[in-house]
Amino acid sequence: MIFITAKFSVKPDHADDWPEISRAFTEATRAEEGCLWFDWSRSLADPHEYVLVEAFRDGAAGAAHVGSEHFKAAQAELPQYLARTPDIVSTEVDQDGWNELGEMRVG
Repeated sequence: MIFITAKFSVKPDHADDWPEISRAFTEATRAEEGCLWFDWSRSLADPHEYVLVEAFRDGAAGAAHVGSEHFKAAQAELPQYLARTPDIVSTEVDQDGWNELGEMRVG
């Protein structure tokens, strides 16, 4: 799978509204056939930063995502709300979902 983590530094006057601002993009991406997950979290250390954890089935699914109309719309719309260009880590992982964190096993 393609595993991606990105940090979005949102302008302070838009930080509280980011979930709604990015909603259409988020919902369209989650509906993609090859999307395994697309989850936003707000940083506890910086209230203007959102972290996106996303995964796609394979390179073809990742390419379909980047080529989609909703991705192009997000490229045009979302930067106006950002304080700077997002940071990203993107890698291919030889698995197809989450594994259990055995070091913190419950029960």
